[in-house]
Amino acid sequence: MIEIASETLSASINPFGAELSHLRDAQGRELMTDADPTFWSGRAPLLFPIVGRLAGDRYRLDGRDYPLPQHGFARRQPFAAVEQSPSRAVLRLAANDETRAAYPFEFTLDAAYTLAGATLAIEITATNAGDRDMPVSFGFHPAFAWPLPYDGAKEDHRITFAEPEPSPLNRIEAGLLGPADRPTPVEGRTLSLRDDLFTADALVWQHPASRALRYGTPIGPHLDIAFPDMPTLALWTKPGARFLCVEPWQGHADPIGFDGEIWDKPGMLRLAPGESRSFAMQVTLATD
Repeated sequence: MIEIASETLSASINPFGAELSHLRDAQGRELMTDADPTFWSGRAPLLFPIVGRLAGDRYRLDGRDYPLPQHGFARRQPFAAVEQSPSRAVLRLAANDETRAAYPFEFTLDAAYTLAGATLAIEITATNAGDRDMPVSFGFHPAFAWPLPYDGAKEDHRITFAEPEPSPLNRIEAGLLGPADRPTPVEGRTLSLRDDLFTADALVWQHPASRALRYGTPIGPHLDIAFPDMPTLALWTKPGARFLCVEPWQGHADPIGFDGEIWDKPGMLRLAPGESRSFAMQVTLATD
């Protein structure tokens, strides 16, 4: 594990997948999932070069099909530390023979974790290191403790969005993105969390108005989460589990019925040779 710390927070990053494994407050209380394998053993996988599932777990590139599992391969690859200080770490994945078999592009993926006071800033940078255009999606998938370790019960926790979110949600069917015809459970800016919200898979806002939210109870410490450049948002858990995933995405699963080239997949970016794109998320432990 790679350890970084500030006066308020400490974080542990696993080089395998560059995955944030622990985030603790100054008293050592865990803000992340317990990773109970009964429900889900993940912690905060990085989703690259796709987000979600492909129809048939395959995509088409220039007329040829390539196999690629849900959420891509970055979470199952070892990253190398390229920078480290007491409060910051940068890890890198570069294209290799295994990645090229599923994704025939030269790339680097840098994961930078920085602690400053009560804020963890995460910045992921994908760079096209090859000589042809490269398709890219990326998603965050951190699982926070539900309940947070501050005495509030699960049913007292809520999501408060930065903006009202009246739009219906997208359905998920067999891992693919369905139409936006699921009535929103948000009242104004507030989503009261309960297990039965997640019996039909994740809650997905394909085009949310908000780029920030608050997670926690009305009284006591909570998490302020910002995702300024990410156009799609999902919340996910499994009923009975003690975690809540807050997932800002660039891209999403194949829409139901999609059968086009990867370039035409909604939410997919196209990076020119030498071009980079960064994706940011900030998590702040707040008491106001």
